[in-house]
Amino acid sequence: MNAAKELRWKQRFENFSRAYQQLASVIDRTSSLSDLEKEGMIQRFEYTFKLAWKTLKDYLASQAVEASFPREVIKQSFYYELIDNGEVWMDMLTKRNIMAHTYSKENFRQAVDLIVNQYFMEIKKLHELLDSKK
Repeated sequence: MNAAKELRWKQRFENFSRAYQQLASVIDRTSSLSDLEKEGMIQRFEYTFKLAWKTLKDYLASQAVEASFPREVIKQSFYYELIDNGEVWMDMLTKRNIMAHTYSKENFRQAVDLIVNQYFMEIKKLHELLDSKK
């Protein structure tokens, strides 16, 4: 294992962990959040997801598995059992682009629902797994 790559994924994990904690702090309170606060939650999800796949990329590299693009990283992470629901991760990748358009009330409601009821749990499982590996 390359020491520099090992250090890199652990540093990236620290950033992912901070983002995860910020997202986790609002998930249980979603029903009491204003629309503005929910927009903030969507943004927190977007950067937490980005850090999640980049942390996976760095972790895979530390294990001598090369994957550069988000879709590749998700596929390799599923193959190596770092994530157990590849379909939801692919859905997160696809839908994060829709989330940028939260000015549509329907997209806004859908984004909040997906984050709270599906996506957060997958991110939480990844956080717990990677936390146990550092």
